[in-house]
Amino acid sequence: MAKRVIHTDAAPAAVGPYSQAVAAPAGTTIYLSGQIGLEPATGELVSENFEGQVRQSFANMQAVIEAAGGTLDSIVKLTLFLTDLSKFSSANAIMADFIPQPFPARSTIGVAALPKGAQFEVEAVIVV
Repeated sequence: MAKRVIHTDAAPAAVGPYSQAVAAPAGTTIYLSGQIGLEPATGELVSENFEGQVRQSFANMQAVIEAAGGTLDSIVKLTLFLTDLSKFSSANAIMADFIPQPFPARSTIGVAALPKGAQFEVEAVIVV
């Protein structure tokens, strides 16, 4: 997929590993449900550690993307949910380890709580 990054100096630059906007070519658009840091085999959180949960969440999302016939490069939009926005930079660093450039568009939302006491959730829109 050849996504096209849209950038303008008339809006603030990205404050992390994401693009202001992304145009995707024609294809099948797939909306992924949110993934938290659950181990697939047990259905339990991978750990109480924020970074561990973020890594597992991205790994779970990658597995769903691959099952849909895509790759991490297929992502055009991500939404991150954090129960503690002071951990925003940590989530950014881990996301940059997983997601290839050009980065997708992204929103980050602070939430009061997530299922199973998770500290992080990620959802995606992909085009394949």
